[in-house]
Amino acid sequence: MNRRDFLTQAAATIAAAAIPNKIASAINPAPKGTDPMSQSIPATPAPSQALDFVSALEAAEAIRKKQISSAELTQRAFARIDRYNPQLNAFVYQLREDALARAKKADEAQAAGKSHGVFDGVPFNVKESFAVAGYPDTWGIPFFKDSKSPADSEVVARMRQAGAILIGATNVPVGLGDWQTYNSIYGTTNNPWDLKRTPGGSSGGTAAALAAGLGYLSIGSDIGGSIRVPSHFCGLFGHKPTLNLVSASGQLPGGVRDNPGFDTLLAVAGPIARSAPDLRAALKILGGPANYDAKAWKWELPAPRATTLKNFRVGYVIDDPIAPPTPEMKTLLEKTIATLDRAGAQLKPGWPAGLNIQALIDCYKFHLFAFLYSVAPPDQQEAQRKSYESAPNAGTHPSLAPFTQWQRQNLNRLGFRAQWQNYFNDVDVFLSPVAFTPAFPHDHSDPQTERTIATSAGPRHYMDMLNWIAPATLTGCPATAAPIGETPEGLPVGIQITGPFWEDDTPIKFAELLSQEIGGFKPPPGYEA
Repeated sequence: MNRRDFLTQAAATIAAAAIPNKIASAINPAPKGTDPMSQSIPATPAPSQALDFVSALEAAEAIRKKQISSAELTQRAFARIDRYNPQLNAFVYQLREDALARAKKADEAQAAGKSHGVFDGVPFNVKESFAVAGYPDTWGIPFFKDSKSPADSEVVARMRQAGAILIGATNVPVGLGDWQTYNSIYGTTNNPWDLKRTPGGSSGGTAAALAAGLGYLSIGSDIGGSIRVPSHFCGLFGHKPTLNLVSASGQLPGGVRDNPGFDTLLAVAGPIARSAPDLRAALKILGGPANYDAKAWKWELPAPRATTLKNFRVGYVIDDPIAPPTPEMKTLLEKTIATLDRAGAQLKPGWPAGLNIQALIDCYKFHLFAFLYSVAPPDQQEAQRKSYESAPNAGTHPSLAPFTQWQRQNLNRLGFRAQWQNYFNDVDVFLSPVAFTPAFPHDHSDPQTERTIATSAGPRHYMDMLNWIAPATLTGCPATAAPIGETPEGLPVGIQITGPFWEDDTPIKFAELLSQEIGGFKPPPGYEA
């Protein structure tokens, strides 16, 4: 049973149970007729082309300053989708009429001096696994192909309340269980940097769309690197929030919003963007209690621990036997550390004192597969149990573990969190690779567990993709992925910035400051206006 099959079964089972019950300088109008998409955007003024790759906050500022209307910006987004989505296959459905109607209302409100929020009138997209009222929420599982979500998921509702304009949903792998994005319903999504390569998964459609300038912001989810890996593969900023900070209500196949407070101990929802400030602004909207939790507690984003690189205490490991990065990636990671050294950051190499990183990874995998097995249908559980019983070291598999063993592993999980929190008394952020490789070519062979990834350093095991994301996922700590450059082959590379539990703005602020030193997001070649 591979990771994707586990996730597919888990998703289907949960759902089956739940269903019944710098703007002014950027705007430089081009001569009329030079926009190759002008025929598909009637009456859209030329300045819109200058906004294709700005941040969501910059787009919002342009709307507020009446340099462009929300309707014009939304039309522009759909025109770019018309032009580029056929080769990317990032979007699985679009909300054209609804989005344009909402954009018109946003413009009317702006004209009346009213605003709904920081992203008022800005087009955004969402990962297909989040419910949008009246639209499919399949998770790439054929059984849910004709599903219609009864209501918006919490993240969609909050973004809309903040004035953002939802333009559509983006593709996912089956059951959200792969670092590639393909399924039998919607097909395969390609990386805009190289169409022969994966954009990552499971938020791969989202990352491909944002990197290509198809929208300004999106929401993804992450249990196995599903925000961080696509951000790394596509040159974006992505934030895995502190565990349970952002409600995942409405992220179930079929779009149901039952199971309020359901906690996998690992999975989170969070933003993906083209700038670090966008992550912060989005998190302030998305974070905090939902449902009955809101009766008892409130949340505010704590201030970052430092506001200049020289005042940050930076721990780091950029190479380790758990999953050595490829030579071209290691070069960029080393350059990043050298940049921080020149900027005066206080550097501290090495893992936290006394940390057994392999034990941490093993604990993470135990919890991941114990959760996925626990929600599989009984007949599939029985079949899996029989196959595991005949395997070497069968007694150590999560599916055969008694509750007492699970509880010991859970205490280990909390122990690792305490160990990292103690480490964060001495450092403010911890830097590491997101993965050992840049985006790799499509490979849809099964089972996943037998796949290998060809790299410049030789073939690597597919499941090693879990290793660098494990510490932040197991401990629940926030982690921000940020671009640090491109390989000689022209593929983006990101770095993972892990921060202290509940202190999400610390890694986000660090990503923002780092981008000011090394450049941040760059559009992939060939997606200009």
